[in-house]
Amino acid sequence: MKVKWNQRYNTIAVYSFLVLALSIVFYIIASEVNLFKVQVSRYLSVFSPIIIGFIMAYIFNFILEFYEGYILKHIFAKDHKKRDRILGIVLTYSTVLLLLYLFLNFIFPQLISSIMGLVNDIPKYVVEISNKIIEYGESIYINDEYYKLILGKWDEFVDYILTFATDLLPKIGNFTKVILSSIWNIVLGIIVSIYLLIDKEKFIALTRKVLFGTFSEENAKFMIKMGIRTDNIFGKFLSGKLLDSFIIGILTFIVLTVFKMPYVLLVSFIIGITNIIPFFGPFIGAIPSFFIIMFISPVKALWFLLIIFIIQQIDGNIIGPKILGDSLGISAFWIMFSLLVAGKLFGFIGLVIGVPLFVLFYSIIKDIIESRLNKKGLPIDTEEYYE
Repeated sequence: MKVKWNQRYNTIAVYSFLVLALSIVFYIIASEVNLFKVQVSRYLSVFSPIIIGFIMAYIFNFILEFYEGYILKHIFAKDHKKRDRILGIVLTYSTVLLLLYLFLNFIFPQLISSIMGLVNDIPKYVVEISNKIIEYGESIYINDEYYKLILGKWDEFVDYILTFATDLLPKIGNFTKVILSSIWNIVLGIIVSIYLLIDKEKFIALTRKVLFGTFSEENAKFMIKMGIRTDNIFGKFLSGKLLDSFIIGILTFIVLTVFKMPYVLLVSFIIGITNIIPFFGPFIGAIPSFFIIMFISPVKALWFLLIIFIIQQIDGNIIGPKILGDSLGISAFWIMFSLLVAGKLFGFIGLVIGVPLFVLFYSIIKDIIESRLNKKGLPIDTEEYYE
């Protein structure tokens, strides 16, 4: 006997099964999240050279495009794609190696020296500041209850600073050890990135071919559109933020040197690195830098806050808009939301990529909502929905 399947109920059954299966998978992952992370890390380690190579190729591609589009194009009268690509890659990796050499030979040793000096001097600075606080507290009348509360909070802060200073060098050593233990994967990643950049147009064409061959034409075009959007958001944000942070780091170094601040290189490095984090980066970098300077001179620490405030105003109103433009396009609330969630899940990497990742999801959801509103004949401007 031939069974007559009801298409409507079949669709409902399939969706119900998928929802149930996804719910079970989500419950298993949530209940065994640590085990899930271990398993994911184990599988990702197999593809580490490929992942590292892809990330390198994506970042280095900005340099390659600069050489091909602005340097080699004006040097040679006639375009020669293969010649320009080979010369561009040679110049790109020469630039990367030069920057790495400069960092390892001039900046990294001074950073380590500054950190070791700071760690060794922190106990002395803490004792001096504690004595001054006790002397100041004895010179004025403070209720014993409040005085004990203040001293208790200060002792907690001192314990935190001493613990942080004690653990700082071992953490740097462990980080260096991880980098050195991954050196073979990094070397393989460099080789992979070179192959990816040499034939990047071919790989892009192959990806389009696979999409059109696997999915319907409409879905394939949608995926390609999403890929282009992802590249535009991440590419513009990462390249712009790296350049902006480099400029801010150099500017901070020059200004702090003029004002004869302590630990100039270390503080400038912290400000430059944390400036990569959108919106809250300057505050994240300024807080530890303030305490580093405060241990030596509270007056200079206050001047430092004023200097950083002025530099960030210059960055936010002049440098940043010139380089980045309106690459985010979301409110400060959503920036904070994406930083908190991504930072909690992925640490510092999450703080860097969390905002552009959220912007991507935000833009997709925005397109879906506006498309449905258009079909219903309703306005898409948010202002129209104010009561």
